[in-house]
Amino acid sequence: MTGNGSTSDAAVAGGLSVTGLHVVDADGRTVIGPVDLHAAPGEVVALVGPSGAGKTVLLSAVLDALAPPLRRAAGQVRWQGTLVAPGAAARRWRRRRVGVVGQDPAQALHPLRRAAALIAESGADAASSRAALAAVGLAPARYADRRAHQLSGGQAQRVAVARAVAAEPDLLVLDEPTSALDEAAMQFVAAAVRVRRGDPRCVTLLVSHDAAVVAALADRVVQIGTPLAPARTGSVPRPEPGATPLLSVRDLTVSQPPGGAALLREVDFQVAAGEFVSVRGPSGGGKSTLLRALAGLHPVDAGHARLGDTDLPWPVRRRTQPLLRAVQLVGQHPADALNPAHRVGATLARPLRTLAGVDAPDTHIARLLTQVGLAPDIAARRPHELSGGQRQRVALARALAAGPRLLLADEITAALDAGTAAGVLDLLDRLRAGGLAVLTASHDPAVAAHADRVLLLHDNDLTSEDPAHAR
Repeated sequence: MTGNGSTSDAAVAGGLSVTGLHVVDADGRTVIGPVDLHAAPGEVVALVGPSGAGKTVLLSAVLDALAPPLRRAAGQVRWQGTLVAPGAAARRWRRRRVGVVGQDPAQALHPLRRAAALIAESGADAASSRAALAAVGLAPARYADRRAHQLSGGQAQRVAVARAVAAEPDLLVLDEPTSALDEAAMQFVAAAVRVRRGDPRCVTLLVSHDAAVVAALADRVVQIGTPLAPARTGSVPRPEPGATPLLSVRDLTVSQPPGGAALLREVDFQVAAGEFVSVRGPSGGGKSTLLRALAGLHPVDAGHARLGDTDLPWPVRRRTQPLLRAVQLVGQHPADALNPAHRVGATLARPLRTLAGVDAPDTHIARLLTQVGLAPDIAARRPHELSGGQRQRVALARALAAGPRLLLADEITAALDAGTAAGVLDLLDRLRAGGLAVLTASHDPAVAAHADRVLLLHDNDLTSEDPAHAR
């Protein structure tokens, strides 16, 4: 696999030049490479390709920040014409010259530090930290004192971007920086990147599956892996939702933090068996909190829920095994939910044994991985050896292993290329034909367009929206 990032030697003398970069695993098998990548001063270079092609691995290799057992077997990185040697020299370069927003920004934010203090870690003073928050659309008066766990996924993503750009780094590396953002929030991040274009002091590397983001920001596009096939859904007949509610929720009130400002107030809604319902709304509006509350993982101030003919207790610890099996959540940050010490096979075997009652799970594990578009040999890997999109699909496979009746899916296509996302939606259609209900929170217009119904979460309430208006 090669990345076609050619520019003239003169053009990259003041920028980034990567030649012959080759990454292998513990057994010496090629993960990516050899890759050549060049970015001239003032350029924004986008890396595109299918989920799992190695884009994130390439960025880590360029920065000499690969997680074991991956290692750089060959290749050179030059910055402004000077070789960046692996080890101490690369660490000094990263510290002095580079700003990074990773694919899982919430993981990179210290849980005990407030947003303004997190930005100040980049070297910005108090005033600059608050200005950086405002620049990404987060009012300092409201968000400067919030800790990471008090932020939504989209808000955490914007704090990570603010921290990276506040230091005005020579090299800015952005890995899916808009995946958890609504259109309005995305524009703030885009503006923070756009001001760097043409600045001879700056180089920006951008990984994104969002074609609109790439088109709006990139000066040049580098293909990693096999070019993406056009996204197609509809190969699976769309099931008709059942007429009887599977999930019924009445008078739901949820706040963040618990006992604080209300995100939802006295909300009523239903989801039928076999129905696909998409929840839309601004970043930080409460979509993820709604799903976590339904999964029993976020305290509920008031309200009642039933699953079929059975009361659904709010705290997960009070749910019976059949209810635990029936309601499964795929969270927004799979890296947080997957045990880093466990191989994928062990991660899938546990719900198969404890919830689905499968004694010999190996064949089922291979089937689950194939269902979500992953090769069965993924079962031998640990989460840090997977791309963000692969982790997302492992999290989906784990949820499906239990055989749920209701799937709660938070940004289920956010880390996926368009073709893989279409395949996931088709998979859900096949499962819906058997009665699975899906309630998803997503900023992806393709997900909203695919839904039977769209609910808009705004001003503490859920209201119906025509899917055609969600584009």
